[in-house]
Amino acid sequence: MQKIGGIVTLQSNSERLSTTDHSRDSAGLTYVYPVVSRRAGGVSIGINLNPNNACNWRCIYCQVPNLKRGTAPRINLSTLDTELRYFLKELIHGDFMDRHVPPEARKIRDIALSGNGEPTSAKEFEQVIELIGAVIKDFDLPNDIKLVLITNGSLVSRSAVQAGMQKMSQLNGEIWFKIDRALAQERQRVNNSRISLRKIHDHLRIAASLCPTWIQTCVFQINGEPPSDSEVEAYLQFLRNLIAEKVPIRGVLLYGIARPSLQPEAPELSRVSDSWLIAHREKIQALGLAVRLNP
Repeated sequence: MQKIGGIVTLQSNSERLSTTDHSRDSAGLTYVYPVVSRRAGGVSIGINLNPNNACNWRCIYCQVPNLKRGTAPRINLSTLDTELRYFLKELIHGDFMDRHVPPEARKIRDIALSGNGEPTSAKEFEQVIELIGAVIKDFDLPNDIKLVLITNGSLVSRSAVQAGMQKMSQLNGEIWFKIDRALAQERQRVNNSRISLRKIHDHLRIAASLCPTWIQTCVFQINGEPPSDSEVEAYLQFLRNLIAEKVPIRGVLLYGIARPSLQPEAPELSRVSDSWLIAHREKIQALGLAVRLNP
């Protein structure tokens, strides 16, 4: 973002966005960035609360450069408000869509709290949700636009995070709760996290009670091998337990790696075959859960 004569302007860039480019600085702003989302099926307005590239996990498929362990910095709510309002004006009334977005994707699908780390680590998380709600109201956006939180769910026990999630439910909100692996050694390998499956279960139950929640799972090969049979069975058993306990999850967002990892393990990672992914989807569907698949 630049200021010319006191007027905020977006950086000029004639390149078209694509589903393989999720650069957080493509608009030249601190917090707000556009994404052509294959999962959303249009333009997703990203809110990056971790411009310091800090996260409490280190997923080996992460596309964040120079990722470090840590939490979000203090959020300048005034700057976020200015950026979000200006960018919405550009999308709705300006020529950003014509210049940067393929014709088939020129529709705002959601505002997504994602970015370069865990968004719920921001101390201002609840205030950020309130701010987004006020902006949505002022712009009179269509009712079908969602507010999406993409989270690893590790901080759900915090009261401010729960308060923010509850406010999201009043804004057509959805939580996309990351669960990549069910076995402890596999979570350590893939997410570099020691969080227990019991805690994941408890946090997921809390999240789903506050706001519509989907499980989000990324599957891929490591050194040419897809998730093992024992991992797949542990994952399916985790889902069975959720169903038995009537945890109200909406379903599973199942996807592969579409963009190169920027972590040291990148050379070891590759896409699973379409047949493996489809078979995995069918196993989940057999439990009675909805599955959205993005290879």
